[in-house]
Amino acid sequence: MNIELLNSVFSSDKASDLQGRYITNSHIEKCFDAFSKTRISTLGHSVEGRPIYSFKFGHGLKKVLIWSQMHGNESTSTKALFDCFNLFEGENDIIKHILEQCTLLVIPILNPDGAERYTRINANKVDLNRDAQDLSQPESKVLRQAYNDFEPDYCFNLHGQRTIFSAGETNAVATLSFLSPAQDESRSLTANRKSAMAIIAAINDLVQNEIPGAVGRYDDGFNLNCVGDTFQNFGVPTLLYEAGHYSNDYSREEVRRFMFIAILKGLDAIALGVDNSGYDAYFTIPENSKCFYDIILRNVKLKESESDLTDVGIQFEEILVGNEVEFIPKIAAISKLNQKYGHREIDAEGQILAKKENSDLNIGVEIDFVMLKNERILLKP
Repeated sequence: MNIELLNSVFSSDKASDLQGRYITNSHIEKCFDAFSKTRISTLGHSVEGRPIYSFKFGHGLKKVLIWSQMHGNESTSTKALFDCFNLFEGENDIIKHILEQCTLLVIPILNPDGAERYTRINANKVDLNRDAQDLSQPESKVLRQAYNDFEPDYCFNLHGQRTIFSAGETNAVATLSFLSPAQDESRSLTANRKSAMAIIAAINDLVQNEIPGAVGRYDDGFNLNCVGDTFQNFGVPTLLYEAGHYSNDYSREEVRRFMFIAILKGLDAIALGVDNSGYDAYFTIPENSKCFYDIILRNVKLKESESDLTDVGIQFEEILVGNEVEFIPKIAAISKLNQKYGHREIDAEGQILAKKENSDLNIGVEIDFVMLKNERILLKP
């Protein structure tokens, strides 16, 4: 797959009705008229009765089950999926081989109640990605039933990750991350795990052209309560995708494009035939670390009476206000952060840091702005 061509079709097929971080059933339903009604089904309903939709594309023998927004506040991959859907519906030549070789069953929002509230958990406050064994929630049962009925050959588990992650212990943000989940306590390198690894290696090889050094790999500690580990344990190659951060892209519109490319490349690798001999390149992807804050204020003097300088790490808390996600800056660390990096860094140059009528700075305190050299510096993105 050619990266320039993928970027070109992304521009023409982007689902313009889907923007920003808050994506719910009511948002995606506005896009349904663009597709044949035969593609769309309702697999079941959430705790609060919201429909859980699926889309079907292709007619090939290789079956791929894909789901997004298992965590309701992880919406980037849902936007990317609808960009892919537009491309599939138009049967562009670039993906013709995918639709000929594969049949895709896609659940764009598995957790519509969590999506509505912009929360990770569902309406019963359960993390669906820790419910793979108990199947205590209706959404978990819908996914398992879809798995049982469809009998996939591959699974794509699409997520979003926080801005704290780096690709290795470096100043390279993890814009995309991947995992071939373990399927047993020994983390055995089985044939299906190697297949997932080989696909991820192929994706990484392509996206490095767009985001060099900005791809991470998650630790593969085994937890059978996680859906990916369970499906891998069933013997089906399963890939975890994570949409991360990109410079100044808090709406995740650029990352959406990278996810679009990564999803299509994963499907391309399956359509062309997965060569497991390429799995070892997976291990060249650096493991994720937590090296970032949204903002770091460097060389801060907290009080006139103190001579030592420190750093202040600030992390945004995402809050749903009406139908918009707001980013609330809160103090996460007050110490020398020499091994940490900020997506934005401000050097106080030894000046006293003051906020809101000179109130004290403490962990967890909201801090919308700071005063440095009598200048008011806003911290919201």
